[in-house]
Amino acid sequence: MRKLILATLILITGLVLFGIRENVDSFLVDSLDSLVYDFQLKEPTFLYGMVVDDHLIVEDRVKRNQYLSDILRSHNVPVHLINQLTTLPRDIFDVRRIVPNKKYTLIYPPDSASMPKAFVYEPNAIDYVVLWFGDKLSVDACQREVTVVEKTISGVINSSLSQTINEMGISHELTNKFVDIFAWQVDFQRLQRGDQFKLIYEELQVEEQTIGIRQIKGIYFNHFGNGYYAIPYDQGNGLDYFDEEGKSLRKALLKYPIEFTRISSRYSGSRFHPVLKVNKAHLGTDFAAPTGTPIRSVGDGVVEEAQFKSNNGNYVKIRHNATYTTQYLHMSKIAPGIKPGVRVRQGQWIGNVGSTGLATGPHVCYRFWKNGVQVDALRVELPPSEPILDSHKEEYARQRDEVIRQLQQIPSRFADSFASR
Repeated sequence: MRKLILATLILITGLVLFGIRENVDSFLVDSLDSLVYDFQLKEPTFLYGMVVDDHLIVEDRVKRNQYLSDILRSHNVPVHLINQLTTLPRDIFDVRRIVPNKKYTLIYPPDSASMPKAFVYEPNAIDYVVLWFGDKLSVDACQREVTVVEKTISGVINSSLSQTINEMGISHELTNKFVDIFAWQVDFQRLQRGDQFKLIYEELQVEEQTIGIRQIKGIYFNHFGNGYYAIPYDQGNGLDYFDEEGKSLRKALLKYPIEFTRISSRYSGSRFHPVLKVNKAHLGTDFAAPTGTPIRSVGDGVVEEAQFKSNNGNYVKIRHNATYTTQYLHMSKIAPGIKPGVRVRQGQWIGNVGSTGLATGPHVCYRFWKNGVQVDALRVELPPSEPILDSHKEEYARQRDEVIRQLQQIPSRFADSFASR
């Protein structure tokens, strides 16, 4: 009888223990499943190529008349490290050339908020410089990856180019390149309502943000019922633009001394002078633009004069060759290094728009001489640049046909059919 009772107890105990084990195993499995299900691997946060999880990030912009040493001192960087700024290679980072309103970032480690481990300065959208603070100061010059994206656009002029630009959200850089290409074929100050255009261009992006225009790859522009094409091609001397027949769209000189803007006063034999209050000849073309707008040389040449005079204000005069000379008046300042005898290139910055001398507002008075006689810069006929050479005609024809085919495929914003070649 005792043996039967003992066996029964053992059996019951075993069943109970087995049940507990089953429950424990089930609990562990369910718990593990829950852990696996709930657990998510957190992606590390990168900034300037470094992991910054749990770091303190301080962002700001350089103030006017602020030095780098002032910024670092206000963020507890030790004096002995600040003193080492003068030892940094200037070709990597010239500490004297930090510019107001440029962004900088200080990165503090998670275990200490007393001193940053890095300072990052961004002179532009692509480049950034990292100063590392440790036992000694070190520097890295870095660049973000730039992506080239091909884009297309079409539009129709409603009243003016500037209004169309604003309505369509076209960048001014793209507009200026467009205007420069067709400057001698089209009077952009006298566009007609209904003028039409199509463009293929390459946009530069950093982290999916637009930072600029690389180049225009093709244009069709219908102006006053006349169709114009611009086809890019490099004959070995740099990219230039040509029409369907291979004639260059560019002239020996640029048409405008500043990027596309408003003409406030044209060349005239008699004009009421806004300052002197008398009628007198105005032997130049006034381009109104904000103070500080860069002024460029319209062509290669040698600086003849670069000085201040009471009527002209700050001005620069450039002789391009034996035939053509140009002058740029009322500058707010003359660009560094621009002085008599210096050779300049087409498109080179020579000064900034201002209102020095006899001027009522910011503009550049652009004057033009042909064979020693002042003429209207906007009406003078200039020799074209070199056309497509015979040795390049076959290759150019293939590229031209492909560009025109791509332009024809761009959806039009206007109802009438796209003009064919």
